[in-house]
Amino acid sequence: MEIEKKFKIREFPEGYESLAKKEIEQGYLCTDPVVRIRKSNEEYILTYKSDIGAEGCRDVRVCNELEAPLTEEGYFHLKKKADGNILVKTRYLVPLADGHLAEMDIFHGAYEGLSIVEVEFSSEEEAHSFQPPYWFGEDVSCAKRYTNKWLAFHQDWR
Repeated sequence: MEIEKKFKIREFPEGYESLAKKEIEQGYLCTDPVVRIRKSNEEYILTYKSDIGAEGCRDVRVCNELEAPLTEEGYFHLKKKADGNILVKTRYLVPLADGHLAEMDIFHGAYEGLSIVEVEFSSEEEAHSFQPPYWFGEDVSCAKRYTNKWLAFHQDWR
Protein backbone atom coordinates (compact mmCIF):
# COMPACT_ATOMS: atom_id res chain seq x y z
CA MET A 1 0.00 0.00 0.00
CA GLU A 2 1.30 3.44 -0.93
CA ILE A 3 -0.03 6.39 1.06
CA GLU A 4 1.38 9.73 -0.03
CA LYS A 5 0.95 13.45 -0.23
CA LYS A 6 2.34 15.50 -3.10
CA PHE A 7 3.16 19.21 -3.22
CA LYS A 8 4.50 21.79 -5.63
CA ILE A 9 7.76 23.30 -4.44
CA ARG A 10 7.70 26.91 -3.23
CA GLU A 11 11.50 27.11 -3.04
CA PHE A 12 14.27 24.55 -3.02
CA PRO A 13 15.57 23.66 0.45
CA GLU A 14 19.00 24.97 1.32
CA GLY A 15 21.83 22.58 0.42
CA TYR A 16 19.67 20.09 -1.49
CA GLU A 17 22.31 19.70 -4.22
CA SER A 18 24.58 17.83 -1.79
CA LEU A 19 21.91 15.27 -0.81
CA ALA A 20 21.60 11.72 -2.15
CA LYS A 21 19.91 11.69 -5.53
CA LYS A 22 18.61 9.36 -8.19
CA GLU A 23 18.55 9.97 -11.93
CA ILE A 24 15.22 8.53 -13.04
CA GLU A 25 13.51 7.82 -16.31
CA GLN A 26 10.18 6.08 -16.48
CA GLY A 27 7.58 5.07 -18.99
CA TYR A 28 4.13 3.51 -19.03
CA LEU A 29 3.20 0.23 -20.70
CA CYS A 30 -0.42 0.47 -19.58
CA THR A 31 -2.45 3.03 -17.62
CA ASP A 32 -5.47 0.98 -16.50
CA PRO A 33 -4.12 -0.73 -14.49
CA VAL A 34 -0.84 1.18 -14.30
CA VAL A 35 2.15 -0.85 -15.46
CA ARG A 36 5.29 1.25 -15.36
CA ILE A 37 8.99 0.72 -16.02
CA ARG A 38 11.62 2.77 -14.26
CA LYS A 39 15.37 3.18 -14.44
CA SER A 40 16.65 4.65 -11.16
CA ASN A 41 20.42 5.16 -11.40
CA GLU A 42 21.46 1.60 -12.33
CA GLU A 43 18.39 -0.15 -10.92
CA TYR A 44 15.58 -1.30 -13.22
CA ILE A 45 12.04 -1.82 -11.91
CA LEU A 46 8.66 -2.96 -13.22
CA THR A 47 5.77 -1.53 -11.18
CA TYR A 48 2.07 -2.37 -11.04
CA LYS A 49 -0.15 0.25 -9.37
CA SER A 50 -3.85 0.15 -8.71
CA ASP A 51 -5.68 3.46 -8.90
CA ILE A 52 -7.77 2.98 -5.75
CA GLY A 53 -6.83 6.43 -4.45
CA ALA A 54 -7.60 8.43 -7.56
CA GLU A 55 -11.40 8.64 -7.26
CA GLY A 56 -12.74 10.47 -4.26
CA CYS A 57 -9.29 11.65 -3.19
CA ARG A 58 -9.59 14.46 -0.66
CA ASP A 59 -6.05 15.18 0.46
CA VAL A 60 -4.17 11.86 0.54
CA ARG A 61 -3.43 9.56 -2.37
CA VAL A 62 -3.69 5.82 -1.61
CA CYS A 63 -2.95 2.95 -3.99
CA ASN A 64 -1.68 -0.60 -4.04
CA GLU A 65 1.80 -0.90 -5.52
CA LEU A 66 3.85 -3.95 -6.41
CA GLU A 67 7.43 -3.75 -7.68
CA ALA A 68 9.61 -6.36 -9.37
CA PRO A 69 13.22 -6.05 -10.51
CA LEU A 70 14.02 -5.94 -14.22
CA THR A 71 17.28 -6.62 -15.97
CA GLU A 72 18.87 -3.79 -17.93
CA GLU A 73 18.13 -5.71 -21.13
CA GLY A 74 14.49 -6.20 -20.11
CA TYR A 75 14.11 -2.51 -19.26
CA PHE A 76 15.42 -1.31 -22.64
CA HIS A 77 13.29 -3.88 -24.48
CA LEU A 78 10.14 -2.67 -22.68
CA LYS A 79 11.11 1.00 -23.02
CA LYS A 80 10.60 0.70 -26.79
CA LYS A 81 7.01 -0.38 -26.11
CA ALA A 82 6.17 2.47 -23.70
CA ASP A 83 3.21 4.68 -24.51
CA GLY A 84 3.41 8.46 -24.30
CA ASN A 85 6.52 10.31 -23.18
CA ILE A 86 9.40 8.92 -21.15
CA LEU A 87 9.65 11.08 -18.03
CA VAL A 88 13.15 12.16 -17.00
CA LYS A 89 13.81 13.64 -13.58
CA THR A 90 16.35 14.00 -10.81
CA ARG A 91 15.06 12.87 -7.43
CA TYR A 92 16.68 14.29 -4.30
CA LEU A 93 16.11 12.46 -1.01
CA VAL A 94 15.46 15.18 1.57
CA PRO A 95 15.27 14.18 5.26
CA LEU A 96 12.61 16.20 7.09
CA ALA A 97 12.81 17.40 10.70
CA ASP A 98 9.81 15.21 11.67
CA GLY A 99 11.60 12.01 10.55
CA HIS A 100 9.91 11.63 7.16
CA LEU A 101 11.82 11.45 3.90
CA ALA A 102 10.76 13.81 1.12
CA GLU A 103 11.37 12.77 -2.48
CA MET A 104 11.92 15.97 -4.44
CA ASP A 105 11.61 15.53 -8.21
CA ILE A 106 13.05 18.07 -10.63
CA PHE A 107 11.81 17.26 -14.12
CA HIS A 108 13.83 17.67 -17.32
CA GLY A 109 13.13 17.85 -21.04
CA ALA A 110 9.55 18.73 -21.98
CA TYR A 111 8.74 19.20 -18.28
CA GLU A 112 11.62 21.58 -17.47
CA GLY A 113 10.49 23.93 -14.73
CA LEU A 114 8.25 21.39 -12.99
CA SER A 115 9.31 20.41 -9.48
CA ILE A 116 7.22 18.24 -7.15
CA VAL A 117 7.88 16.78 -3.71
CA GLU A 118 6.22 13.64 -2.31
CA VAL A 119 6.13 12.21 1.19
CA GLU A 120 5.01 8.65 1.96
CA PHE A 121 3.26 7.66 5.18
CA SER A 122 2.49 4.48 7.08
CA SER A 123 -1.20 5.38 7.54
CA GLU A 124 -3.82 7.82 6.30
CA GLU A 125 -4.05 9.27 9.81
CA GLU A 126 -0.33 10.04 9.75
CA ALA A 127 -0.72 11.69 6.34
CA HIS A 128 -3.65 13.82 7.54
CA SER A 129 -1.62 15.14 10.49
CA PHE A 130 1.48 15.97 8.39
CA GLN A 131 2.69 19.56 8.68
CA PRO A 132 4.68 20.42 5.53
CA PRO A 133 7.90 22.41 5.91
CA TYR A 134 8.19 26.03 4.72
CA TRP A 135 9.59 25.11 1.30
CA PHE A 136 6.59 23.00 0.30
CA GLY A 137 4.02 24.80 -1.82
CA GLU A 138 0.48 23.96 -2.91
CA ASP A 139 -0.84 20.50 -1.99
CA VAL A 140 -1.49 18.70 -5.30
CA SER A 141 -2.01 15.22 -3.86
CA CYS A 142 -5.32 14.81 -5.65
CA ALA A 143 -4.61 16.92 -8.75
CA LYS A 144 -4.55 14.47 -11.66
CA ARG A 145 -2.41 16.79 -13.80
CA TYR A 146 0.57 16.30 -11.44
CA THR A 147 0.58 12.50 -11.48
CA ASN A 148 3.42 10.94 -13.43
CA LYS A 149 0.89 8.83 -15.33
CA TRP A 150 -0.91 11.95 -16.55
CA LEU A 151 2.32 13.80 -17.33
CA ALA A 152 3.50 10.95 -19.56
CA PHE A 153 0.62 11.74 -21.93
CA HIS A 154 0.29 15.53 -21.51
CA GLN A 155 2.70 18.44 -21.42
CA ASP A 156 0.32 21.17 -20.24
CA TRP A 157 1.00 20.84 -16.51
CA ARG A 158 1.30 24.59 -15.86
